[in-house]
Amino acid sequence: MKLGIVGLPNVGKSTLFNAITNAGAQSANYPFCTIEPNVGVVAVPDSRLDVLAQMYKPDKFTPATIEFVDIAGLVKGASKGEGLGNKFLSNIREVDAIVHVVRCFEDNEIIHVDGQIGPARDIETINLELIFSDIEILDRRIDKTAKAAKGDRKLMEELEFLKELKAHLEEGKSARSFPCEPEQAEILATIPLLSNKPVIYAANLSDGDFEHGLEDNAFYSQVCQIAQEEHAGVLPICARLEEEISDMSLEDKQLFLEELGLEQSGLDRLIRECYDLLGLISFLTAGKPEVRAWTITKGTKAPQAAGKIHTDFERGFIRAEVVSFADLVACKTMAAAKEKGLVRLEGKDYVMQDGDIVLFRFNV
Repeated sequence: MKLGIVGLPNVGKSTLFNAITNAGAQSANYPFCTIEPNVGVVAVPDSRLDVLAQMYKPDKFTPATIEFVDIAGLVKGASKGEGLGNKFLSNIREVDAIVHVVRCFEDNEIIHVDGQIGPARDIETINLELIFSDIEILDRRIDKTAKAAKGDRKLMEELEFLKELKAHLEEGKSARSFPCEPEQAEILATIPLLSNKPVIYAANLSDGDFEHGLEDNAFYSQVCQIAQEEHAGVLPICARLEEEISDMSLEDKQLFLEELGLEQSGLDRLIRECYDLLGLISFLTAGKPEVRAWTITKGTKAPQAAGKIHTDFERGFIRAEVVSFADLVACKTMAAAKEKGLVRLEGKDYVMQDGDIVLFRFNV
């Protein structure tokens, strides 16, 4: 999974990126510090893997991973090539979801590109540039469909949908907020619209906001309202705080977070939000050679999950031997779980569940 961290220049994108990836991306108090996108890969926290590692003492331990891309700051006119607009738009096309960092704190020492804090304005600036780019793409699709639609009722219906979608975009609204019927959603999925990508708004707050209560921050409330209207996620986070704790030991980090009333770091919460937003789950494989987590989409069936490991597994799928994580932990060993009948034999129609521990049987 690849997540693009975006936002206006100087809102804390690179600070957040450095904190969550420890990748050492350049960060400074001036616009366009990031030009080429920085990339960092982080492990997905999963305590179930730690338990399985204790149980199997594996030779190899492989968590699922997420790739974060710190993309250049965007300004008005990006869709027409202003600033680093063309580079921004091409980079954002490659990501699965967008983490849109929005500044929600006052600090006279940190320059804002527009001179003052305004989350709603900042969000609108970036969203409009994505929408302007989408309208150009949609115009080409409308022209192509119109030429092919003569006498074809299904294509005429598609054309009408595309025109309604364009009118929605021209009102300054994102494609992801357009209400679609199932058939229309299938059409929309075939058009590479930037404003249809899943979004999490990372509201960059001060550490004091976490100490005194988020409800007192009017900027954060604005972001929550916009996210609700757009069917987007929202995550309160303090980039500077995340940077401070990134080098702490696990014990010190946990104590520090507890003092702020937080159960998890910003990275852990961000990954959880991304999984929820994209409808992702993890299944696990466990044995002496390796304990590993694999990321799949909710609703994935056993053969396709097997294909995540190797295409031969899917091609020659016979069955899956499945036990839930909770059942295996309760029984302490796979042999005991089998004796109690908790290890199930599942066929091609089995829908994978989060936390399934699986052994795939195949023959090619």
